Amino acid sequence: MINTSIVRRGIIIVLSSPSGAGKSTTARALCAADPQTVHSVSVTTRPMRPGEQEGIDYFFVTPDVFEERRKAGEFLEYAKVFDNHYATPRSFVESQLSQGKDCVFDIDWQGTQQLAQSYRSDLVSIFILPPSISALEERLLKRAQDSLETVRLRMSKAEAEMSHWPEYDYVLINDDVNKTIQAVQNILKVERLRRHRQIGLTDFVKSLSRGD
Repeated sequence: MINTSIVRRGIIIVLSSPSGAGKSTTARALCAADPQTVHSVSVTTRPMRPGEQEGIDYFFVTPDVFEERRKAGEFLEYAKVFDNHYATPRSFVESQLSQGKDCVFDIDWQGTQQLAQSYRSDLVSIFILPPSISALEERLLKRAQDSLETVRLRMSKAEAEMSHWPEYDYVLINDDVNKTIQAVQNILKVERLRRHRQIGLTDFVKSLSRGD
């Protein structure tokens, strides 16, 4: 049988949303369902929450270590969110992209803007909106990961975060998490087929001309 598979460069899939709108849940589900996708684990200075695991949810570091790594150029992007710092390790992402793997990010608009400066042709950005403000607050309270004060702070920042939706390639309203996950999977299928990402097409077309 003739091998018609085309060599493809990996994609950076960015999921952004206000806290509680579903970006992390969607990112985890996408990676669990598709072996060609890997979750980009961020570095953070915030404390570990109950149930989180080092190297799976985040790499937890002190502010001093974070700053050392930032100055050394180890991060693709970094941002300060709610008094804590977050960043994406450069080496892991570049390695995965070169192997044709797709890296899934759940980061905010600041990180997305930084990634777009260097990786626009590889970047697919998706903004996830809540169905309503009241639903967003209910989700934050129900997940019970933050104090009431932190929930109020997240809600106060939500409007400013959502104002960046026009900067994204796709915008989804997450009124049903399963439908949202399916929509992201469909977006990924289409983006993988874009001509400029199929770097093996030139060689394949040449082989057709030779009659291979």
